[in-house]
Amino acid sequence: MRVELLTVGDELLLGDTVNGNAAWLGQRLAAIGVEVTRSVVVGDGFDPVIEATQDALSRADAVIITGGLGPTYDDLTRDALAKAAGVRLLSDPALEQRLRERAVASGRPLRPMALRMAEVPEGATLLANPVGSAPGLRMELPGGVAYALPGVPHEMHAIMTDLVLPELRGRVTGDVPVRRTLRTAGVWESVLATRLAPVEALDGVRLAYLPDPAEVKIRITASGPDAQVLLGEAEELIRDLLGTAVYGAEDDTLDRVVHRLLAERSANVAVAESLTGGLLGAELTLMAGSSATFAGGIVAYATELKESLLGVPRELLDRQGAVDPEVALAMASGVRERLGASYGLAVTGVAGPTPQDGRPVGTIHVAVAGPGGTSTVESPVLPVRGSDGRERPLIRRMTVVHALDLLRRQILGAAATHEWSGRRGDREETT
Repeated sequence: MRVELLTVGDELLLGDTVNGNAAWLGQRLAAIGVEVTRSVVVGDGFDPVIEATQDALSRADAVIITGGLGPTYDDLTRDALAKAAGVRLLSDPALEQRLRERAVASGRPLRPMALRMAEVPEGATLLANPVGSAPGLRMELPGGVAYALPGVPHEMHAIMTDLVLPELRGRVTGDVPVRRTLRTAGVWESVLATRLAPVEALDGVRLAYLPDPAEVKIRITASGPDAQVLLGEAEELIRDLLGTAVYGAEDDTLDRVVHRLLAERSANVAVAESLTGGLLGAELTLMAGSSATFAGGIVAYATELKESLLGVPRELLDRQGAVDPEVALAMASGVRERLGASYGLAVTGVAGPTPQDGRPVGTIHVAVAGPGGTSTVESPVLPVRGSDGRERPLIRRMTVVHALDLLRRQILGAAATHEWSGRRGDREETT
């Protein structure tokens, strides 16, 4: 069962609105075994919608169209479907009455333009909209079937869930592929792909790499009659090959994993931040109940505050500057001691747009001070391409990820696999 997606709207082409509908549809269709082969965006135009619809049905079994069903003059999906089918647009009396009743119930007058939503291509089947005014449409066209749905996300979700997904699922033949997503941190996408070559060679298994700043999700898809068995074998092999680079699966996030590990050990963490300016503490307070394992933080942005608030030795700051591995270690130890936490986590670096103390933009150091005097510092290599300030948010976000991942591995007692992880300057000290 092959489906193409067609999203209609000038606001999508111009970037005013992110095309979340296509992402939602892709996920739901894949889950029921439907193969989405193409996703296209066109503007609010009569001819582009007709051409894109006909083009999609020349290849796929069905096309799902979102947008262009509203009451305004630029909502032309109904008109385009009627033209593509060679039929008339007819006013549906029952639908017109429903629109009038909704207007009365809302206390608003029904404007004449709204009655456009009661116009239906001759021969089309209405798809009831339980949460909005404009119904969806199902229409047989040369080459396949077109499903036209409102562009308003919650209305589209309702019609798809109630009516379209069950119908499409009934048309899927054969075994439905199964999927699982693993999450990694601190390793580049190309390095992961090289490392996972043995998994790529497995019959019936496909891998997809979905990168985020300093993280990569690995989606495993297995197909065939033994799909579940293949999926389990592939996941086990990936975990063996990557070790602690895999921090979780599906909806796991680094902050939640860290909190879980701390809670299991009746431990907590305090943070000392420089270039991230509070982002690390904010990440550690996203989860409800995080106060049980997050003690607090100190944002020591100015160099002087690293000495006065965190106890970083003045001679170290004078000799090395604020962006230095030894400074990061001292910050971690200082915040751990001052806030009475099990672990101290610290970050310092250069977010840009200009170098600092001779260190280039993108230089960062993350450190953890743990129980028993153990401490670890790492200096990840960031893929910074310029120094005009545009990289600044990315550098700060990647620093947060690297810091949380270092803390995770420190709690587990697991060091990075340095020869392939892309990390540098790693060392461990015990005092």
